Parts: sequence; C-alpha cells; structure tokens
Amino acid sequence: MPISLPTRLNIAEHFLARPAREHPSRIAVQGEPRPYTYRELAAMAERAAGALLDAGCRRGDRVLVVLPDSAEFIAGFFGIVRIGAIAVPVNSGAPVSDYAHFLADCAPRFAIVAASRLEALLESGKASGIERLIVVGGPAPKGKSPRATRWEECLAAAPAVTEAADTAASEPAFFLYTSGSGGTPKAAVHRHQDMMVTFECYARGVLGLHAEDRTLSVSKLFFAYGMGNGMYFPLGVGASTILYPARPRPEAIAEMVSRYRPTAFFAVPTFYGALLGQMERGLRVDFSSVRLAVSAGEPLPAELFTRCRERLGIEILDGIGSTEMLHMFLSPRPGAARPGSCGIEVPHYEACVVDEEGQPVERGEIGNLLVRGESAFAGYWNKPELTERTKRGDWVVTGDKFFQDEDGYFHHCGRSDDMMKVSGMWVSPGEVENALLAHEGIAEAAVVGRSFDGLMKPVAYVVARTERVNEVEFAGGLREFLRGRLAGHKIPVEFHLVRELPKTATGKIQRYKLR
Repeated sequence: MPISLPTRLNIAEHFLARPAREHPSRIAVQGEPRPYTYRELAAMAERAAGALLDAGCRRGDRVLVVLPDSAEFIAGFFGIVRIGAIAVPVNSGAPVSDYAHFLADCAPRFAIVAASRLEALLESGKASGIERLIVVGGPAPKGKSPRATRWEECLAAAPAVTEAADTAASEPAFFLYTSGSGGTPKAAVHRHQDMMVTFECYARGVLGLHAEDRTLSVSKLFFAYGMGNGMYFPLGVGASTILYPARPRPEAIAEMVSRYRPTAFFAVPTFYGALLGQMERGLRVDFSSVRLAVSAGEPLPAELFTRCRERLGIEILDGIGSTEMLHMFLSPRPGAARPGSCGIEVPHYEACVVDEEGQPVERGEIGNLLVRGESAFAGYWNKPELTERTKRGDWVVTGDKFFQDEDGYFHHCGRSDDMMKVSGMWVSPGEVENALLAHEGIAEAAVVGRSFDGLMKPVAYVVARTERVNEVEFAGGLREFLRGRLAGHKIPVEFHLVRELPKTATGKIQRYKLR
C-alpha cells in the first residue's frame, strides 16, 4: 500500500525550518565543538542558502559538500536544497582520485569544503569547473584560488533565505554516491519525497523515534545510512543528534556514549566487533542509556549479535538498506530480532526473492532480492543503461542473494557476485564467515570463490586476534574446527592470514579485491 505524499515538498523546510519554528530553543546538535539549537541551525542554513544565491547558484545546480559531520554539514546541505539546488555530499576523508571522479562525474559549479580537504580537492585536477569554493574551518588560501571564500564571511554578508523554493516532491534534491564495495562509485539521484518516505516508514514506523531521543551514528552523514541516523531522522521528530567528526575509534565512541547518553545508537557490524574486541582488552563501555541499537551496511553475524546481547545488554536490529533505496527496507521490529536475520519488510515496502528468470522462489530457497518502495532512487546520474539494468519497473534489483524462512524473515546470503556454486550447490560467504567468527582466535573473516582447474572453491581470509600465529598450524586448526559446523563443500580449501581486510569507508568488505 503506497504512502500518502504531498505533491509539493522541500525537505529543508520540512526537516529543519519547520521544527525550528516549533521548538527553536531545543538542542538540535550535540557534540563537538559546541551544541546548536534548532533556531541557530535553521538560521545558519538560511544564510548558507543566501550565500549560494549571491554566488550565482541556481535551481538544479549541483553543489559538492566535502565536510566532516558537523552543524555546518547540516546547514550547508539544507541551505543547498532550500534554494532548489542539488546537494552532493561525499566522503571528507576520500583520496584525491575519488575527488577527481566525483568532480568529473557530476560537474558541480559550487563546493562547500573543509579547509583540511581543500588541497586534495584542488590537486584532483578536476576542480576548474567550480565557480565558487566556500571553505569551512579555516581561511581561504590567498593566491592559490581566487574562487575560494571563507564560510563565516560568506554567511555574514549573505541575506537569509526565509522562503524555501517551491519544489515538487518528485524533484531531485541530492545525489548520494554508492560506497564502492563493488567498484567505481555511482551517483544515485534522490528526490525530496525519498527522505520523507524513509523517515515516516522506518524512523517513525519501525524505530518509533521521538523528541526525547538522542541519536549517535558511527556511520557518517555523507552515507545514506548515516544521513538518516544522524541528520533527518532526529531533526524530523525534534530530537538531538550527537555528532562526532573524527574517525570513529571504539575508545572515542565509548566516551561519547558515556558523556552524551544516546538513546538510539547506529553502527556497522565491523564497529560492533571492534568495540567488543576493545572490551576484551579492558575498555569500559556503558550502553545502559541505549534503547535502540541498529546495524546495517553488511549482515550482522549471528555470533556477533549474541555477543553484543551478552556483553552490552542490547538487542541489535540488523536491517538492510541501500544507497538506491536511501535507507532500510528490511528490519526486525524492536523486541523481535533474530540472530542472522534482517527481519521483515519495513512498512510500505515490498521485497521478493526471485530466480534468474525473475520468478518468485519457494520459502527457504536462495534467490535474488528485489525491492520496491516510494524512496527508490530516480536513477544513476548520467548512466541510463545501468539504471535500466537496476530498475525493472517499480522493482529495484539489489544485487543481493537472500532466502525467506517459513516465518517470513529474510536472511542475507551475500552479494550476487560474492555467491559461489560449489559441487553444484550455492555457498553463501556469510554462512562460512559466521562459522569462522565462532572460533575464539578469529577477529574478522572474509570468504570468496576462486577457480581451481575450472572448479569453484571457497577461500578464506582471516584476521587473527593475536599477532603471533603460525599460519600452517592455524589453518589446520580452522579446517578441523569447521568440520563439525559446515558441510564439506562449504569448508574453504585455503586459509590466508592477513593483518586487515580491504573495506570501504562504510566498513563493507571489498570482496572483489580479494577475488
């Protein structure tokens, strides 16, 4: 059943200006360097909108946002969409080559960039098309780029834009680049309505967020997952978001949890594992304030779910979403999470597991996951053929292998290009990885398929908990350990000890690099 949507909608008005009028003195942003009220944040966004208009930014222009999690990120993002322009937030810790790709791909005329990342942006060699650079957190460099001006100076000189552009709900509002777990990032085009849909269906419909909540997201704001968790979900209900701009180390996040007492905590499986690892080394973590703990980005191993429940006292809601769908479309309900499962459909979404011909499969059978809902992306920017392959009418091809159990719960088996057929039978990397993680000596694991004389076999890459390990003896012990847990064809034929696994900035394992 489709959700009821307005025909005219501007998300800057709905998610920031509206709550600022309703409760101007309430704290919108907690964290560093200082708290900001809704009134202050909305005023900053209105000034940012004015600064962009003064610089010549117009409706439909792309504006690159290269900022750490901060009040300036939120104000800049909503300032852009307030005037009908298109916000393009990207990783503020990306290498120069990524900036070259982003700039060449979406051709922004304007950019709001952290002073610490300005040099990298200019070194990309693709910034010549940018007409105005607004620099946050430091002076604009003199002599290097006459196009650069300081954020504070721009906002001080600009008039506040108090009327939001009269945008259609179906009008493009922002681009989000995929994390690159499968190769080159692609820009998913999202409309104003998409943010409204994920907010109403997941933040309200599943999590039940409310004004007294305080959210803390380990995933950053430039990701689809983090943008919901740390920006428009809390703002939409008049809650507070706790922002941490630096790299999220377990020790630092544990201190943030202790200081700000979040009620809703969002992370990825890798971080939950790292947090438990530090607890084993003596780190003290107090999650007693957390009523909602969420995981996404990659499947949460059943072993990790159980350990978090035992050590942290939290039930993790392991959901699945995507950049293309903007946020979660499958999720357990609070109090009903099951180890190893992504739960059921989020309200107003529909998911279906199909075979290679697109026909629904029987319960318990592995197939390809399709999903549909009103938050689906409009398409990939300048990639019509890829858009056509990914969108089949209302359905979006997720690229994930799933099965649905007899109770209707969905279980993730891996990416379609990660799955392997061994001895004529499907093998899920996630199942083998979960079995490996049950071994007390394993900190992380990744399993890929590799051809041996034309026959596909599983191969494992593992990170040990201790550094002094004999690889041959360790591999033999792992093989013996798995014999009682997996069918023979699922046991890796090779085990490789590595110091770390290749990951995207969101913490997803890049199995294609291992292959």
